[in-house]
Amino acid sequence: MPSYRSLARNHDFRALWIGQTVSEVGSRMSMFVFPLLAYLLTGSALVAAAAEALHLLGLAGALLPAGVLADRVDRRRIMRTASGAGVLLYASLAVAGLLGSLTVPHLLVVALLTGVGAGMFMPAEIAALPLVVTREELPTALSQNQARLHVAALVSAPLGGLLLGVARWLPFAVDAVTFAVSWVLLGRLRTDLSPAPRAGRADRADGGRPGAGRRPLAEMAEGARFVWSRPFFRVLMVWGALTNLAVNALFFVAVLRLVADGTDAVHIGLVEAAAGLAGITGAVLAPWLVERFATGSLTVVVAWSFVPLVVPMALWNEPLVVALALGAGMLVNPAGNAGIASYRIAVTPPELVGRVQSTSQFVSMSAMPLSPLLAGLLLEAWGGAAAILALGALTALVACLPTFSRSVRAVPRPADWERYVAPEVPAPVAAPAASAVA
Repeated sequence: MPSYRSLARNHDFRALWIGQTVSEVGSRMSMFVFPLLAYLLTGSALVAAAAEALHLLGLAGALLPAGVLADRVDRRRIMRTASGAGVLLYASLAVAGLLGSLTVPHLLVVALLTGVGAGMFMPAEIAALPLVVTREELPTALSQNQARLHVAALVSAPLGGLLLGVARWLPFAVDAVTFAVSWVLLGRLRTDLSPAPRAGRADRADGGRPGAGRRPLAEMAEGARFVWSRPFFRVLMVWGALTNLAVNALFFVAVLRLVADGTDAVHIGLVEAAAGLAGITGAVLAPWLVERFATGSLTVVVAWSFVPLVVPMALWNEPLVVALALGAGMLVNPAGNAGIASYRIAVTPPELVGRVQSTSQFVSMSAMPLSPLLAGLLLEAWGGAAAILALGALTALVACLPTFSRSVRAVPRPADWERYVAPEVPAPVAAPAASAVA
C-alpha cells in the first residue's frame, strides 16, 4: 500500500517505530522474567504475582497525570525521560545480579517504577504520532504499532527464558540496552513535538502555552469531560473495559484449562505463539481493512469476533483447537484497534489528544487485573467448559454496546471522516515537515 511505502521513507516514524519495537521486546521480556525470578528467590506464588501486579498498578496509576503532561510538555522530552529511566532501573537490577545482591524488594520497586515509566510514555507517544505522520498515514502507522506489540509478545517469552537460563541478571542487562536504543533513536526525531497552543489563549500573559497557569486536576478533568460528553467515546470506553475483562478472562481460562489437563509447557507456548502470529498477520492486513470498510462496522465485527469461537474451545480442550480459535479471534483485532484509535485522534482537538488517550486507556485497562480473578472463580465454580461458555455469553452481552450504538455504527471509512474531524491547529512556521524524508 502507498501508506506503507511513505511510512518507510518517513525518518521520524521509522526511528520511533524501531526504537519502541526494540524497547517493547525488552519490556515484555522483563515482565515475563519478573514473576519467575521472584518465585525462584522466595518460593512464593503470591510474591511472584505481586511483581506483575505492581507493574500494572504503576502503569495504570501514571496514565491520567501522563495525559496532562503530554498536553503541556514537549512529547520528545517525556519519552526520552521515560526511556532513560528504564535504562537506569533495569541496569540497577543487572548490576545487583552480577554482584550477587539482587533482592525481592529491589525487584518489586523496579517493577512498579518501570510500570510508571510505561504509563508516562504511552500518552506522549500517541500525542506525538499525528505530528510525525500525515492523517492519511495514521491508520497504517497505528496498525504497525499493533504489529510491534504482537512481535514483542511472540519473541519476548522465549528470549527471556533463554537469557534467564544463562544468568539471572542477563535479561535485565539486555532490557537496559533496549531502552538505551530507544533513548538514542528518540533523540534523532526531527519533528517539533511541542503541544498544540490552546485556542483563544494567545493574548494572555502566559503566551498561550498549553495548560499554563492551570491546575493539573482541572486539565485532567477537561480530558475526562470531553470523553464522557461524546457518545462515541463514552460507548467505546465502557465497551473497551468490559471486553478487556471478558476476553482476557477467556484467555486465562483456556490456558489454565490446558494446564489442569496436563498439557506440557511447550504446547502451551505454541498456543500463545499462534495467537501472536495471528496478531501479526492481522496487523499487516489492518490498513487494507480499515481503508475499505466503515470503521463503525469493523468495530462491531471485532466486538463479536470471539463469540463463535467459544463453542469449539468449550467442546475440545486440545492445544490445536485453542490455538486456532484464539488465532482466529486475533486476526481482525488489530484492524479494529487501529481504526478506532485513528478515528479517536482525528476527532479530538490537538491540545486534548494526550488527555483523551490517557483517559480512554486508563478506563479500558482498569478491569484487566480482575480478569485472572474472574477466570479462577469460574473455573473453580463451574469447570472449564462451562466457564468458557459463560465468558462467551458475557462477551456477546458486551458486544451489544457498540452494536446498538448509533454513534459507533455511523462512523464511515477514513476517506469520509472529514466532516467529523477536529480542526487542526496550524504548526509554527519553523517546525520541520511531519513526514521528513531520510
